[in-house]
Amino acid sequence: MQRDLYIDFAKGIATLSIIFIHTVFWSGQFYVPTEMRVLSLLIDVPLFYALSGITSGNNVEKTLYRLLKLQITYMIFVTFLFFLDYLFKVFGLHFFGIDEMKSFYSTFGSKYVPQNISEIPQWQNLGNWYLHSYTNADTFPVVMGSFWYLKVYFIMTVFGVLILKFFPKHVDWFIGICLALILLFHFFPHYYPSGQVGYIVVYLGVFLVANTLKGKKIPTKTIPFIYAGIALLLIGMFWNYGNDIFYRMNKQKFPPKIPYVIWSLFSLATLFVLYNRLKIRKDNFINYIGRNAIFYYFAQGMSSSLIYFIVVPLQEKMHWGVLLIFIFTVNIILAILLAEFLKKIDELGWKVLEFLKQKTTQNLI
Repeated sequence: MQRDLYIDFAKGIATLSIIFIHTVFWSGQFYVPTEMRVLSLLIDVPLFYALSGITSGNNVEKTLYRLLKLQITYMIFVTFLFFLDYLFKVFGLHFFGIDEMKSFYSTFGSKYVPQNISEIPQWQNLGNWYLHSYTNADTFPVVMGSFWYLKVYFIMTVFGVLILKFFPKHVDWFIGICLALILLFHFFPHYYPSGQVGYIVVYLGVFLVANTLKGKKIPTKTIPFIYAGIALLLIGMFWNYGNDIFYRMNKQKFPPKIPYVIWSLFSLATLFVLYNRLKIRKDNFINYIGRNAIFYYFAQGMSSSLIYFIVVPLQEKMHWGVLLIFIFTVNIILAILLAEFLKKIDELGWKVLEFLKQKTTQNLI
């Protein structure tokens, strides 16, 4: 089957958008205006869930195998991250001392300064990471701060493929249930659950809607009505919540509530409108990023942590717009280099697992 380069391209754009979001929302808190930070959320993680819906089928075994491979790749990465963080602390304590180390971590903000910096490995953190409990990685705080997406992706994909497998004729009903629950939690907030329920309700709905559009093309005559509808929803949102909802948009994201859902509709609509309409005929670097999105997602957490040490000394010396362009460029370059390095780490990790498999199989025989 010929690969749809549009899907790779869209994943690449979404990945670059995540790098931009984490550029302006983490280290960017020191110098980027709130307006720019909120506007960055126009192209956000809902695109990844939609793209997953477009590319997913009802093969449960294939999907679970794909998720298992992703889990192993994730475990290889966090194992590498754990030892990198640990070795950095041992090196820092021996050569600089506890006070200098705390000063180093204060670059990320006072709340990210570890209370106890120990030479003893905190193995419980690695165990928590394996089980998707994202306790902070002190040296790279953005990594675990962005991993909420991965847990939701695992849960949503399992529910999504089960619905597609066992209820293929009732997908519309499940979309309706997701929409009904979103409205229920909006109008009766005391029923809004904690944990992952709020995330799954929204993103499972996005996944299922995208899957219903798989292989289809939105008619040209309906496109103006789609964007007009989104414009009316945005006007209604500001009329109902007031203009200050714009500045509170990030708080509406965790977990996603109706204002953030409305805010995301523009990018989702554009994704669906261009699907089967925009033809990407030649491979390019954005497509390459899209095909390797998971490694870039891992890498951007590390790179978005490293750029703090450029932002802090420069924030008072440059106009925020110039600094943002510079830092975003640096962040992309670092993410590219780290992603390629992490691919090598992943290959090594799989080779080690294959070696262990062969050894244990021989022992069993």
